[in-house]
Amino acid sequence: MTNTDIDFESIKKAQRAGWETGDYPRVGNTLQIIAERLVEAADVRAGQRTLDVACGQGNAAIAAARRFAEATGVDYAVNLLAQGRERAAAEHLAVTFTEGDAERLPFPDGSFDLALSTVGVMFAPDHRRAADELVRVTAAGGRIALASWTPDGMIGQLFRTVGAWAPPPAGVRPPTLWGTPEHLAELFGERVEWIGLTRREYVFRYHSPAHFSQWFRRFYGPITRLAGNLTSQDLERFGEDLAGVALRYNRADDGTVAAPAEYLEAVGVRRG
Repeated sequence: MTNTDIDFESIKKAQRAGWETGDYPRVGNTLQIIAERLVEAADVRAGQRTLDVACGQGNAAIAAARRFAEATGVDYAVNLLAQGRERAAAEHLAVTFTEGDAERLPFPDGSFDLALSTVGVMFAPDHRRAADELVRVTAAGGRIALASWTPDGMIGQLFRTVGAWAPPPAGVRPPTLWGTPEHLAELFGERVEWIGLTRREYVFRYHSPAHFSQWFRRFYGPITRLAGNLTSQDLERFGEDLAGVALRYNRADDGTVAAPAEYLEAVGVRRG
């Protein structure tokens, strides 16, 4: 199946409904440290024009604004943008939040010195188009910095577990491919010189595997939406499957969860 055979607009409509279900920032806010690491790896500077693509509630945009960059966040889920604005206002940070599609960014060519995404742009169904847009809006000599879950880590396993209950659309490549250097090379080619490709871990910390499962079913939009369509019997089984993912990767021995999830931190320079 080729890209022309895939109805990406319908897929994105369903995705958007998923992200607008539940309360994703209750999960996403816990990932703030990934954004802080990413802007440091990208060496963001005060005054730089910085774009957080598929920003959700604005983790990377807020991290950049803390360092006095000129920060903008873009996402198609308006409820997440609203929470981003609330977070920025609470911290007295100047961040512009704009509604927009990662595959059709509403900005002119070369508008930004730095384009960032923390486990965001990886979910765009048309990987190549999203990569093309990142390149287009980044000025020559600017940087592109991405944090993406890897296929073999905990979140890769979580997505496979969810996929057993709700298979992804035919022909759409897994988002965790963005967490591999090979896929980045395929998407960006000679347009980006990757100067940093580092495997890192984010540790999910919850009271128990059951708490992890409950939190994701309640707040992680796509999982919340799926759970809402299950029978009570299937919902119990689904909850056990999610808890099993946390248990599989858990390093804690006191009944709580401290489960490392691998991601790829990629920093590149946009060639002219």
